[in-house]
Amino acid sequence: MKFFFNKQQIFFSILLLISSTTYKVEAQVQNLPDFTKLVEQNGPAVVNISTTQKVSRKNAGLPHGFPPVPKGSPFEDFFHHFFGNPNEQESPEQFETHSLGSGFVISSDGYIITNYHVIRDADAIIVRFSDRRELEAKVVGSDARSDLGLLKVEAGNLPTLKYGDSNQLKVGEWVLAIGSPFGFDYSATAGIVSAVGRSLPEESYIPFIQTDVAINPGNSGGPLFNLAGEVIGINSQIYSRTGGFMGLSFAIPIDVAMRAVEQLKENGQVTRGWLGVIIQDVTQELAESFGLEKPQGALVAKILPDSPAAKAGVKLGDIILSFNNKPISRSSSLPPLVGQTKIGDPVSMDILREGKQKNIKIKVGKLPEEEELQKTVGKHGQVTEKRLAIEVSDLTGEQKAYLNLSTGVQVTEVKEGPALDAGIQNGDIILKINSVEISDIKQFQEIAKKLPSGKKVPVLIQRGENTSIFIALKVPN
Repeated sequence: MKFFFNKQQIFFSILLLISSTTYKVEAQVQNLPDFTKLVEQNGPAVVNISTTQKVSRKNAGLPHGFPPVPKGSPFEDFFHHFFGNPNEQESPEQFETHSLGSGFVISSDGYIITNYHVIRDADAIIVRFSDRRELEAKVVGSDARSDLGLLKVEAGNLPTLKYGDSNQLKVGEWVLAIGSPFGFDYSATAGIVSAVGRSLPEESYIPFIQTDVAINPGNSGGPLFNLAGEVIGINSQIYSRTGGFMGLSFAIPIDVAMRAVEQLKENGQVTRGWLGVIIQDVTQELAESFGLEKPQGALVAKILPDSPAAKAGVKLGDIILSFNNKPISRSSSLPPLVGQTKIGDPVSMDILREGKQKNIKIKVGKLPEEEELQKTVGKHGQVTEKRLAIEVSDLTGEQKAYLNLSTGVQVTEVKEGPALDAGIQNGDIILKINSVEISDIKQFQEIAKKLPSGKKVPVLIQRGENTSIFIALKVPN
């Protein structure tokens, strides 16, 4: 069968097709959000923050105790090249460094939120408003762990912002940021929510909001809005290999931030709940070995002495499945929940132990200061073996008693390298290397240094409570 068309029919068909396509494009454009009112209404409450820090350094000169170089000596030019004026003693010199960031007003009497890293070690802080007023700000309090700082300026009747519920945020929602990237004040940029509850390295107490909003240096501390014009986050970090925006931006949920801000306002610092355990993710292989249908929960790899977990009877190898009736899907889900819990509150916790689910009660303690915590964690010794790309620590007396061991060291970190290639995991107990029993980290270092290059050596490890296996470890050349 054949079809015939005249020129007129073809012309009208094309015209209809173009009209239909144009209509669809216009409809799609009309469905895009219009942020103009949002920016107009909320922009005045967003501020630019500039800081000045005085840094001391030493002038060039001969090192302390070095004898003066005789004038006219043939070595005078040589020492001048490396030490400046060779006969000038070291003396302190001060210079100023400056940084920029963003923030926003949370109360009409002058309280302002920003990031801790924006105001860290600042000697002077200047807040600039949209009407170009500049006011000096004082630090009310700051918290490095949540990367939050609370400032106060002497002013009244300031514009403020409304808060949304960051717990109701959905992936795919439109969001908008206002800030001062690279010092360009009151720049607005939009995108969508890419993920929620995102955990970042070294930031275990914050369930970050991930977006594709174009955040750059200078945006830090500025607000992230939903379409209702409510603040649902505080822009904090970007993931970048160049220092600029690469499509990955992270914001502190406003619910988490305001809990911290309330404490900063009252006490100048933030306290958090603490269990006193070192945890790791449950992989598919570990899930199978522990009898779980799928990877879930937080695996207890270490229990700190005299901690709430130790007092409650938590054991090495327990998998925490829920905390305060909230499920733990992965290890990163636990720290934010614990951190937000009131100190001293008794909490119910579901764990998996030896294939059986059990419920225990635990009284939440106070998270120690970073310095104190590092001393507690590293109290029993910890070393890094660079050749094998592995970090190990001595076993505590409690661990030895529970595991019925008298020797061995525990793996605390496995980096890319021979140990990882061999299948060694965080939490493993190394009992023997190349048929030599390992008593402590000192002996581990000595044996590791003597391992034959390019050869495979047997390593006996204990994984969990009862599983002992040999692994072949190839020693690098």
